Amino acid sequence: MIAMPPINNANETVGSADSIFNKFKEHSISEFFKKNKQMLGYSGLAHSMVTIVHEYVTNSLDACEEAGILPEITVSIKDAGENKYWISIEDNGPGIPKKYIGKALATILAGTKFNSYKQQRGQQGIGAAGCTLFSSMTTGKPIHIESTTLNESYACDLSINTIDNTPVVSNMSDINHSGTGLKVEGVFGEIKYERGDRGVYEYLKRTALVNPHCQIAFIDPESEKYIFTRSINAIPKKPKEVKPHPLGLSINDIIEFSQVSQEKKISTFLQNSFTRVSPKKIEELRKVCNIDFDKPPSEINWDDAEMLINAFKKIDWIAPDASSLSILGKSQIKTTVLNILNPEYISVTERKPKVFYGGIPFIIESAIAIGGNAGKKTEDNDYTSNIMRFANKVPLLFDAGSCAITEAVKKVSWKRYDIDLEKQPVSIMVNMSSIYIPYSGVGKESIQQDQSIVNEIKFALMDCAREMHHYLKNKERDKIEMSKYKSIIKYVDHLSSDLAFITDMDRGMIKEKLSTLVESHYIKKKDIEETDSGESGEQVI
Repeated sequence: MIAMPPINNANETVGSADSIFNKFKEHSISEFFKKNKQMLGYSGLAHSMVTIVHEYVTNSLDACEEAGILPEITVSIKDAGENKYWISIEDNGPGIPKKYIGKALATILAGTKFNSYKQQRGQQGIGAAGCTLFSSMTTGKPIHIESTTLNESYACDLSINTIDNTPVVSNMSDINHSGTGLKVEGVFGEIKYERGDRGVYEYLKRTALVNPHCQIAFIDPESEKYIFTRSINAIPKKPKEVKPHPLGLSINDIIEFSQVSQEKKISTFLQNSFTRVSPKKIEELRKVCNIDFDKPPSEINWDDAEMLINAFKKIDWIAPDASSLSILGKSQIKTTVLNILNPEYISVTERKPKVFYGGIPFIIESAIAIGGNAGKKTEDNDYTSNIMRFANKVPLLFDAGSCAITEAVKKVSWKRYDIDLEKQPVSIMVNMSSIYIPYSGVGKESIQQDQSIVNEIKFALMDCAREMHHYLKNKERDKIEMSKYKSIIKYVDHLSSDLAFITDMDRGMIKEKLSTLVESHYIKKKDIEETDSGESGEQVI
């Protein structure tokens, strides 16, 4: 920030540029976030507490999965005074080596994930260090660390020197600890524990739902213990690092990649820098792009890059490589939603991989559930809809209004599908999986409303809505058929008696044949009765 000079009075002489810029100085990123903590997600008492838990839990999940360990995470919270709480997060992950602990948890914009071209929950190198900064800002105390790797076990205290964004490590000591893992604990101020749709309990519950390979224990400030048990014993397949896809690149991306390339020709530069670019694609590009593909990539100028971007749009491409992503999968979504909502019906969709700016692949998964425990109750004891938003299997509880998921929900014409979000018990679930989630801010509370992402979410929801509409239409038709069946079947007994009297035939035999005749016409009677009794089958697309 440039310090502006004071406004001169009329009798004062105007200062020179040198005198003004004598106050010019640089500031560290830590100082910036110290003055703008709301950008890290610390914008309210309850919100700030969830942010702290979120940052540490996502770090634990990423570390465990990277090491091939089934995650076991314990979150403990204790009241430490007015708007102050002691928070502890412990995992069974690989731990952090002693020489990296300061950089990992007490240096903003440092980490292992920023340049990794594969899906991970963390991606900026800000979150955990932001928690360390927030603890120092609100209580003046460092956080305490206990880490055990395969080679060492130690404890220390951590804080941040905000002047130059460097870690302050103190009280380092060796400890005895079996197994591996990391424990982070500290006292944080300006936070508050609350139960509800946007509290720590709900956050951990939703985290466990979309990460069924994880076991989470939670001890709240009243010493109540909750266990979110592991439901599967398989670790998700590790995402692989991939290259950017041409369809998502910008002109500037081409320029930046070309300047660091060691290739001698643009043709080989394109093949080795980006995915899905084969020699055959190069030949197609030559026909629609008037540049010399044999010149060095270092000679690519803005006009060349612009022609390449336009040429990319003129030919057909294979979809992005999805091996870099770790999605939930239709089966897991179905199991998750059935377990928590026990709905009358659920439709699930998994879209094909797409790309947005920077050539980054992403996949949208969605589900719509109706009935059972779907939706939420209003103050008038009626039902309305609710939206469960996820990004890379992480719950998004805040800032729904500016989220691409919310915007996509608004753009769907729900009436076309006989779905009323204001009056029906409907739950909508959307998960975006990507190498890089374009969050609206560094607090990672909502997904940026990029048009390609909004459209893809909208299409996923429409896929689900069409299947739901088909079910609702059949349900209404079955209801009408059942009404007709009941209207007719009640006359069978009386009609059987009359026919038996007239024909001198057995009444029981006549009743059985008449009942069979009516039932054969209304063949869905049995299915409708099962639905009316609350039984639902494997109704998942």
